Amino acid sequence: MDTLTPEMLLQGYAMGIFPMAEGRDLSELHWYDPKMRGVLPLETFHIPRSLAKTLRHGSFEIRVDTSFTQVIELCAEFSEDRKKTWINATIIDLFTQLHDWGYAHSVESWRDGRLVGGLYGLALGQAFFGESMFSRATDASKVALVDLVSRLKAGGFVLLDTQFVTEHLSRFGGIEIPKRDYLKRLKAAIRQPARFTTDPVDWRHAASPPGVLTG
Repeated sequence: MDTLTPEMLLQGYAMGIFPMAEGRDLSELHWYDPKMRGVLPLETFHIPRSLAKTLRHGSFEIRVDTSFTQVIELCAEFSEDRKKTWINATIIDLFTQLHDWGYAHSVESWRDGRLVGGLYGLALGQAFFGESMFSRATDASKVALVDLVSRLKAGGFVLLDTQFVTEHLSRFGGIEIPKRDYLKRLKAAIRQPARFTTDPVDWRHAASPPGVLTG
């Protein structure tokens, strides 16, 4: 594609498409428009029992938007579980600019002063586009996800787009919906305002109805 700007990126997400690189070391980006779209319904989000125990113990300190660039760079790193990544230097630069503009956000899990997990994404109206997550400690990214859902509910969001559904996300209630249904939800969501709060939130507000846990 031609040189992508932050404005073009916002327009693409508003239309229901998103860019990816075929590899970390490749400069070219491609727009993706899958026929089935992954979403994590906020109204049916549920928390596995084992994770709820971790949350109750307060094993991690959650911070928001304090180390955005570090989060996206760690999401782009190769690991044992991730031999290939679609986040290249261009995507890092674009999302860092969008973070500076107030559109892109990170939720971070810290332990003993170290960033050990987190995620980042893009907020448009009442839609949040979850891009990627990383973990350097057991449950670190999962705790960040629960915090994100609590934060989105508190701020009036109605759509959490995950692009695709993994086994990891399905444990929390992630599903696939047809492109046509997704675009209807997206169109309605981006028309209304929401607030991505950086204030502390209670993770127990993530599950709806409150207290819904799964094994």
